[in-house]
Amino acid sequence: MDTAARVQEAFEAVPRTRFLRRLERLRASVDAPLPIGHGQTNSQPSTVRQMLELLDVQPGDRVLDVGSGSGWTTVLLAWLCGPTGQVLGLERLPDLVAFGAANVARSGMPWARVDQARAGQLGAAEGGPYDRILVSAEPPELPEELVGQLAEGGRMVIPVHGEMLVVDRLGAEARVRRLGAFRFVPLVRDRPADAGPAG
Repeated sequence: MDTAARVQEAFEAVPRTRFLRRLERLRASVDAPLPIGHGQTNSQPSTVRQMLELLDVQPGDRVLDVGSGSGWTTVLLAWLCGPTGQVLGLERLPDLVAFGAANVARSGMPWARVDQARAGQLGAAEGGPYDRILVSAEPPELPEELVGQLAEGGRMVIPVHGEMLVVDRLGAEARVRRLGAFRFVPLVRDRPADAGPAG
């Protein structure tokens, strides 16, 4: 089965409705971002579909989901990698961590979870390297910290400064393909609690 067909099956198995706030559920079929609180959104389905097709998750892959939000992408990724894989979703806002983690727990896919992102750190290097990394927030430039968490032969799909990038790790090299304009919420790296004021 080709990647597009597998992603379609994932969408059918993991309805967006389950990952929206009650007031937004009637709009689940709308191809648009929908609010999940705190200025964050559940991403536009057509964009999620395209990113998952580009990411090409395989059964057994270890996957990192940066900016997991409501947990929808985390569970889609878990469906794609299957029970021999593992998915770690990261979210920085505690209320959304709780919301996303509860949604993931209800999915019946114990190989997926959502954790609080660590202040001052992008990704989760201690759990890597990862075969696939999906980033659903937009940094101003490609974060080398995340590139370094890719396994040999691994792939990251990430929006950077208004463009969607596909990053393939080949030995010490990172091959980057640019695939057109997209818009996402900013990727924020929280400062550690003991950090001094920004200068």
